[in-house]
Amino acid sequence: MKNSSSTGQPKYRSNKERLAAFFKVFKKQDRVLILIVADPDSLASALALKKLLQGKVQRATISNVNEIKRLNNQVMVSSLKIPLTPFKENLLTEYDKFVLVDSQPTHQEVFKKVKFNVVIDHHPLTIGWSAEYVDIRPDYGATATILYEYLKTAKLRPGVRLATAMIYAIKTDTDNFEKKAKIQDVVAFQYLYRHVNRHLLQKIECADLRRSELKYLKIALENLRYVHRRAFTFVGKVLNSDILVVIADFLNKVYETSWIFVAGINKKKLIIIVRCDGYKKDAGKLVSKAFKHLGLAGGHKEKARAEIPLEKLGIDPQEFSTATLIGLLKKHFKKTRLKETPLV
Repeated sequence: MKNSSSTGQPKYRSNKERLAAFFKVFKKQDRVLILIVADPDSLASALALKKLLQGKVQRATISNVNEIKRLNNQVMVSSLKIPLTPFKENLLTEYDKFVLVDSQPTHQEVFKKVKFNVVIDHHPLTIGWSAEYVDIRPDYGATATILYEYLKTAKLRPGVRLATAMIYAIKTDTDNFEKKAKIQDVVAFQYLYRHVNRHLLQKIECADLRRSELKYLKIALENLRYVHRRAFTFVGKVLNSDILVVIADFLNKVYETSWIFVAGINKKKLIIIVRCDGYKKDAGKLVSKAFKHLGLAGGHKEKARAEIPLEKLGIDPQEFSTATLIGLLKKHFKKTRLKETPLV
């Protein structure tokens, strides 16, 4: 019998035993819907799952619950020909089994309507949900690494498109191994790199910014304020919140900056992107404790995100500024009582 791990999941004696438990969930006649919040890691992991299930089920469909707006991700989908079906609720009646990859049922409101059979992820384990098969590994740098181990155990060789997708996923989620990663991520990368199309990979990686988005960089730099080694900037209304991520990642490269907070307004929500070096810091825990009662909030040690409906803040968006952002963060960070907390 398998013992329970510290996360409450079954503890398998080998990857072979784990894979057998995964396949046991499915029958040949099953129609499987793989749900994702589309980003490099979820796209690559879903594509790997589709390969794993080929011939094991009637069909497996990848469905994205979010609109793909970030340019890198659009180029990834088109260049690697990743088959996607945008999620609509009527899809739930057309499928028998439901898989969630690179996320957990508590991460999105839409997921709460689905009874998942399988959940595979590398984010910190959340509570309040269950599934027939669960594989959560918060110590892994990318979910794609977990799926690489499944493919290896199943003796399935990834094709060029899949290998390129998985390499990009691992590079993205580990920030080119500058952030959290395990030896397993390195092993997966070394194997997959043999099969990668380097030209396609470069094409995806270089597609960071549209010309029309350069104005936001200008605004961010004009509104930038430093409090000790902490950088804050409010960009205003943005058509696509992914530009805030690009700006935060750019500012994260500035020497002697320990925390970065980039905010903007999108679809009547205040979006806050947080970056830090992760040394004696935990951006995900900080943001979750500060804002989860107001909206979606969480992330990893080095990076986090909060999405808060403006109506819950009682702040006029016309009067919002970088100074307002600093005041808002100071107010809510005080309540967390965490040891390493900016502004407190």
